[in-house]
Amino acid sequence: MTLIGFKAKNHPQQLFARGADRSRDELGTPRDLFAVLHRRFQFTVDAAALPYNAKLERYWTPDDDGLAQDWTGERVWCNPPYSDIEPWARKARLGGADLAVLLLPANRCEQGWWQREIEPWRDRQGSPCRVEFMAGRLRFLAPGAQSVGADERPPFGCCLLIWGSTPPEPPVDADGQHTPRGQSV
Repeated sequence: MTLIGFKAKNHPQQLFARGADRSRDELGTPRDLFAVLHRRFQFTVDAAALPYNAKLERYWTPDDDGLAQDWTGERVWCNPPYSDIEPWARKARLGGADLAVLLLPANRCEQGWWQREIEPWRDRQGSPCRVEFMAGRLRFLAPGAQSVGADERPPFGCCLLIWGSTPPEPPVDADGQHTPRGQSV
């Protein structure tokens, strides 16, 4: 895939010109990937979901406002709206969850929200914050779709932001398979 002529959607530079694209914010996590992550982390709530893309029986919709909910004692899964990631990263850091795992675009680590909410704690000795960069590129579920489409692969990789004290396990690739560090897909 070439990036010539590509116009990013919900990237901060485009939000000022076009506003948020809800169809991009509402892309769902691939089921196979979530199954692997749920076995690993045993989530109790999906913090940013809609009825058609929720991954758990317990989930918070925009009307419930996952940012306003009490995360204390929860094991939170969150695929946040990519048009406004910072408050979700802050909530993961400060929300009191036993564990919070966010699926984030891996191409934004130079941006202010990453530098404020993740970088000071990321992968530091004794820090509860880890980032796992995923091999390959995910194919997300379009709003209302039952399976991933060929055109649902964004031009960036993803990472998992993990706040909590769970033992590290091998990272997973875009297909939900464990991938040894250093091995590419």
